[in-house]
Amino acid sequence: MNRRPFLGLIGSTALALSLSAPAAHAQEVTLRLHHFLAAQANVPMHILDVWADAVEADSEGRIRVERFPSMQLGGTPGELYDQAVSGTADIIWTVVGLTPGRFPSTEVFELPFMVSDARAASYAYWHMFEESMHEEFSETKMLATWVHGPGVIHTENPVENPDDLRGMQIRGPSRLTVQLLEALGATPVGMPIAQSPEALSRGVINGAIMPWEVTPSLRIPELVENHTEFEGDMLYTVTFVLAMNQERYDSLPDDLKAVIDQNSGLEFSIFAGGTQQDWDAPGREMADELGNNIITISAADSEIWRERAMPIYERWIADMEGRGIDGQAMIDRARELMAEYADAN
Repeated sequence: MNRRPFLGLIGSTALALSLSAPAAHAQEVTLRLHHFLAAQANVPMHILDVWADAVEADSEGRIRVERFPSMQLGGTPGELYDQAVSGTADIIWTVVGLTPGRFPSTEVFELPFMVSDARAASYAYWHMFEESMHEEFSETKMLATWVHGPGVIHTENPVENPDDLRGMQIRGPSRLTVQLLEALGATPVGMPIAQSPEALSRGVINGAIMPWEVTPSLRIPELVENHTEFEGDMLYTVTFVLAMNQERYDSLPDDLKAVIDQNSGLEFSIFAGGTQQDWDAPGREMADELGNNIITISAADSEIWRERAMPIYERWIADMEGRGIDGQAMIDRARELMAEYADAN
């Protein structure tokens, strides 16, 4: 798997010129990258490390990126974004939904059955960030925005229709997934993803929703025997940000700012979302090799799920209207951009 496809799209001329600046201006910079997953998980290994390694290489060693997985700098996952704001960490990667309601515009990509491809959604997400979401993130320097692949229901007992979820305590990662679980009849339990294995093993929850990609590092296929996935549009996805402390970015010399910029933005966002989606396959294979029960809901059979979820759209649009945001226009724009990416690829 090519770990740096996005780098081929970088315009190298300006970067090469900037890196040829006189040695007198050279300086060593250490940036601390903080996140909540174990270092061996797919996102750190195949996305965050790729970004950090590229920055180090393109700066000719003048930038060093120290990686702090598993909240090693302290705090909770829900505090990561504020750590980037305050400078506790120089760069953070986090789930936007860990701060419910704080970044409402990003939820357009978390609506149920809204997204069918992580690359297309990540493409749309970055464009919409630049067009209309940047004010919500004005306290930081945004480096990338993306979503994961299809959300899957992982449970102790099989789930073939929404009624099978009744009475189940299910972990949900964000405000809209909590609403989705409620609409489907489950009792949602909000918690960071890293707490899911212990909660499952202790019987605190009966299942969790998450993409296949992250399940091996959390041992989910060893803790539950049933997995419900959907053909076509995704049951749900969640949004991520890779963000940098603004003052730390501003303090860099122009040539090192160029290194950060050339490795961030649209192409890296697409790379990140696509890579995360591509790593769904090994997670699914692990569950299959263990002999677990994988239930696939066809596009036709998903209609009853869609019907149960549709009131979430009306509620979200009304919520956005109360915040002075045209929610329907955001839905329309997201769909337009995702179709634009699909048509071009």
